Amino acid sequence: MRLYPIIRPFVFAMDAETAHRATIAALRLLPIHSAHLPKSLCTELAGLTFHSPVGLAAGFDKNAEVPAEILSLGFGFVEVGTLTPRPQKGNPRPRLFRLAEDKAVINRMGFNNCGQADAFMRLEGCSRVGGPIGVNIGANKDSPDRVGDYVAGVRAMSSVADYLTVNISSPNTPGLRALQDQGALDTLLSAIDEARERGGPPVFLKVAPDLEAGDAGRIVRSAIDNGIDAIIVSNTTVARPGLRSDRGREQGGLSGAPLKALALDALRQFRSAAGGEIPLIGCGGIATADDAWDRIAAGASLVQLYTAMVYEGPHVARRIACELAERLEREGIESIADVIGSAA
Repeated sequence: MRLYPIIRPFVFAMDAETAHRATIAALRLLPIHSAHLPKSLCTELAGLTFHSPVGLAAGFDKNAEVPAEILSLGFGFVEVGTLTPRPQKGNPRPRLFRLAEDKAVINRMGFNNCGQADAFMRLEGCSRVGGPIGVNIGANKDSPDRVGDYVAGVRAMSSVADYLTVNISSPNTPGLRALQDQGALDTLLSAIDEARERGGPPVFLKVAPDLEAGDAGRIVRSAIDNGIDAIIVSNTTVARPGLRSDRGREQGGLSGAPLKALALDALRQFRSAAGGEIPLIGCGGIATADDAWDRIAAGASLVQLYTAMVYEGPHVARRIACELAERLEREGIESIADVIGSAA
């Protein structure tokens, strides 16, 4: 029996941020164990082994409080953060809004977190029994040197990260997305490349779905030239495609079901631009096994979700993983790796 549909009305009776904190507290009570996912889902990327291609996106476990517990739920990997060099409170509350009619969320959190040093201590002794733990790094809102903040994040968090994600795609830190512009991106990624230690963790780049013509090709070329190991496509959107909820006018980044088509189109653009030269990770609007399959077939080696947890509950990743494995068996495909890019 699925319990979450019974519990969800009580969760939704709380404001979204309070419910999120309550969820983190509940997850702390979970035992840590291996999720024992189907072997057909095992995927290799950037020298790392993922027992399932279905991971949890950054933003849920901002301060690395429960990454091992999340892996125990059946996620193949988890990305903590976004973590900035110094702690910051983020934007004023309320800043997180459910759009239940649209199965969506709008957030304008603003990189609220306790800082990299605080998370570092927890990650030092954290179990990796279920899969890789990535660390998403960002810049402080008031930083006079945002490139320096990313370099500091690489240096500070490399020893406790299975991979690092450079997040320049949040719409909630003013001016941050300007780092995706050509000259700024080359400067940033070159500085990160110089700061990386040999033998350190792979570095991924997270981009926005709100693209202009030619953006994908330019970003791909800069990423490849500067040694980036994978690109995550994509973060939340500032667009408001056909929303029904009266919360749709809130400022911030939109995630969930309305983002699906936009994120899938962005992934296809990046796949076309990359031509298989750099791995891609699909994110945005993924809630079902079909959603995950479509992203993988379009060229994603891995996928990430977050908003689906709000509407489908904590076991959504295990359910998607099991349904992916069942589809592989039905279609006579030995490994999920054989699906990557099959529709590209």
